[in-house]
Amino acid sequence: QVQLVESGGGLVQPGGSLRLSCAASGISVSSATMGWYRQAPGKQRELVAGITTADRTNYADSVKGRFTISRDNAKNMVYLQMNSLKPEDTAVYYCTAVRLSGSYWGQGTQVTVSS
Repeated sequence: QVQLVESGGGLVQPGGSLRLSCAASGISVSSATMGWYRQAPGKQRELVAGITTADRTNYADSVKGRFTISRDNAKNMVYLQMNSLKPEDTAVYYCTAVRLSGSYWGQGTQVTVSS
């Protein structure tokens, strides 16, 4: 059974930083395309960042230069380092894993950027 468990969310002031973590079980993060999505109240869920099995990364234009996705294969973890946070980054952030056999989602972690 595949499980993705996010952690690291919270309340941060504008300009601050957070690092989200995604602990995977039942799936190897090195064998899947891993990603982070977010959903703000009243908005559609959107892709924030992704990393392929070949370590190619892609980012939403709104986070380029501020967010970095990374993967630790030994720990079976995926991370999202978020810097220079803005109020518009406030959302629930979800970890995802995509393989040919299907896609999997975590339960989400809340990130609130506010003074």
